[in-house]
Order: sequence, then C-alpha cells, then structure tokens
Amino acid sequence: MYEMLNLINAMSPYLLLGFFLAGVMHAFVPQTLYSRYLTQDNFSSVFWATLFGIPLPLCSCGVIPTAMSLRREGASKGATVSFLIATPQTGIDSIIATYSLMGLPFAIARPLAALVTALMGGWVVNKAASDKAKQVTPDTANKAASMIANKGKQSFGAKLLAALRYGYVDMMQDIGKYLIIGLVVAGIITVAVPESFFTLFADNSLLSMLMVLLFALPMYLCATGSIPIAVALMLKGLSPGTALVLLMAGPAVNFASVLVVGRVLGKKTLALYLLSIIVGSVLCGLAIDYWLPREWFVMPWAQMQHITTHAHGYWSFNSLCTIVMMALLVYAFVMKYRGGHQHDCQSHACDCTSHTVCHDDACVAPVSLQQTLKVEGMRCNHCKANVEKALRSLPEVEQVEVSLEEKKVVITGAVSIDKLKQTIQSLGYTVSN
Repeated sequence: MYEMLNLINAMSPYLLLGFFLAGVMHAFVPQTLYSRYLTQDNFSSVFWATLFGIPLPLCSCGVIPTAMSLRREGASKGATVSFLIATPQTGIDSIIATYSLMGLPFAIARPLAALVTALMGGWVVNKAASDKAKQVTPDTANKAASMIANKGKQSFGAKLLAALRYGYVDMMQDIGKYLIIGLVVAGIITVAVPESFFTLFADNSLLSMLMVLLFALPMYLCATGSIPIAVALMLKGLSPGTALVLLMAGPAVNFASVLVVGRVLGKKTLALYLLSIIVGSVLCGLAIDYWLPREWFVMPWAQMQHITTHAHGYWSFNSLCTIVMMALLVYAFVMKYRGGHQHDCQSHACDCTSHTVCHDDACVAPVSLQQTLKVEGMRCNHCKANVEKALRSLPEVEQVEVSLEEKKVVITGAVSIDKLKQTIQSLGYTVSN
C-alpha cells in the first residue's frame, strides 16, 4: 500500500498538468490540421502523421476510431499506421508523467522511440501496400469545414471551459480506470513477486523483452497507466530497456486494435503493423541497455524516492495534488454513470414541449425517422466523438445520441440503415440492429 501511495504522490502533480495541456490541445488545435497533410503515399505523410500523433493524448482504444476516421478522410495506409503506432505510445500527459516518475532520460527516450517506430512502420506499409487513399466527399468536407468554423468562433473563455472539461472529465473517464489498474498492478508486482523471479532474466535483456512482449501485446495498457508497472518491473531487477519495451508495445497495440486494423486495412498491413512495433520496441530497448549508461535510467527513480521520502514540503504538495486528482476522478465517474454529458433541455433558455426536442440549444420539430443501432467496440469518449462526427457528416442526419454504457447509437434523420452501418463500420466497429 505504501509503494502504491508513493507512485500516486510522485505522479499526481504532473498528471494534473498533463490533463490540462491535453485539454488545451483538444480545444484550441483545429482537427482538420491532422488530416490536411496525410493524404499522399509518401514519406511526408508518414512523417506528419507521426509528428501529429506523438503529443496527442489518445489511448490505444481512442486512437482506433480516430485513425480510421483519418483513413476515411483520405489518409494513406502508411500515415494511418504511423498514427496508430505513435499516438498511443505517448501523449503530452504521459510524457510529463514519465518525467515525474522515471526521470528526464526516459521522458526523452519514450517519444524518440515512438518517432522511430512509427516512421519505420508507416514507411514500410506505404512501400508494400501503396494505394490511392479515399478522398473526402464534398458533403463531408463542407460539413466538417462548417463544424471547424463554428468551433473557431467560440470565445476564449468557452474554449478554456471546453479544455477543462475535456482534460478533467472526458480524459479522466477514458483513462482513469486504467491508470488505477496500472497502479494496483504495480503495487501487486512490488509486494507479491519475489526478488529472485526476475534474476533469471537479469543478464539476458532480449529474453526479458520477449517475455514482456508476450504479455503486453494483447493487453490494454494506456500510456500513463503503464508507467507504474514499468517502474515496478525495474525495481524487481528488469533492465531499463525492458521497461521501455513495455512502455512502447503495451499502449501501442492490443487485441481490439489487431482486429480493427486487420479488418479495415487488411491482413498484410496488420502483419507489417505488428512487426514494426515488435522489432522497433526491441531494437530501442536493446539500444538503451547496451549503448547508453544504465545510471541515466536508474538514478532518477532513486533520486525521486529520496525526495518524496525526506522532503516534507514536497510530500505535502504532492499529497494535496493526489487529493485533488482523486476528487476529480470521482467527479468524472459520477458524471459518466449519471449521463453528465447528455444534453439537458432545461439547462438552456429554450422552452421544449412534448412536441419538440432540444438540439444545439434550440427547440426543433422532431424528424419522424429514428433508428437505434448496437455498436460493439466503443470504450471511451474519443470513440463516442468519432462516431458522432462520422454520422453527423451525413447530410440526412439531424441528430445523433451515443451511449457508451448501453453501447447504443440513436440516429434521427431520413437515412438508410445500410448507410448508417457502413459509416460506423468504416471506423472499425461492429454494428447490429
């Protein structure tokens, strides 16, 4: 329990800062910026996809529909794969959290490793599976441009509130559970695993990396939640390079992403995607173990432990940040299970009656056709936002309501069921009536 509290206290100030910066990126950076440079089958699209993906705070679940959405808007296969590899490995929040718990060398090595792996994966895919990416339809482009224009007209205060809600509500709903799971797993590893267990692999970095890959690849690990697990493994004797393999491969791929990539991009692209992650993470791990001084990656953690144990003022500040973070987590989950993001007509000035529905802060007459679909695979608010965005890009759609808890989408508008299914399935989800 004490080890777990140490981990939380060390990370909490940086997590709060990271969540805030993630919200600022979401609210102030236009989304069209990410798809504008990704449409060509060349190294430039791969480079931009990687560069855009590294700071984005998307988990390995949320990145799937985002990447599939980019693919629908014209991104090449290589750019899509680069985005899929780079984005979940890092993020502004996880980079800051890595620095807080593992030190500056790891905080630098992590995005650099993601950069190298994503560039390699995207380049290989473009070479082996060159194709003409789909273009954005005029209706979709016009509607997307309108949405961005409306977003750009928001006041600074409105954008700041959106940033705070995204960072401290949406993101905490998405990764909070996995962060807590990561801390619990780290505590269990620290307490329950005997010191002698990992001594078998202490002198064989490659074998320890392959063992970590075996468990990390199919699991869902978020970039932030994997940090305490990596630290716990290092405390048990595994090398810094092996810890980096966990930090790269764990968030970059899971069973769900394997299924989606195989179905949407093809089996050949899936094989190259997995091979790039496996080879890239192992090579980067070996480079740290054999080319760089071990003390660069071990000393920062030891120094952090010393500071948190002996500096009372530092501990008090961190404890306060931990209390604030836990309170925000509780609030986020209460909002999630109470349906806090559902539109509430009575919270606005419009006077809705039984003959009207509330939509975009105004009362409008309901459309006669309302259809409900079951959607499997939606796990976070990024999934929800991508489904909503894709459906609202259809000119016939008037209103969309997505429930993560019920895995249900309700669409209002005169649009065929086949078109709705095709739109959602293009994002990688499974749809049924």
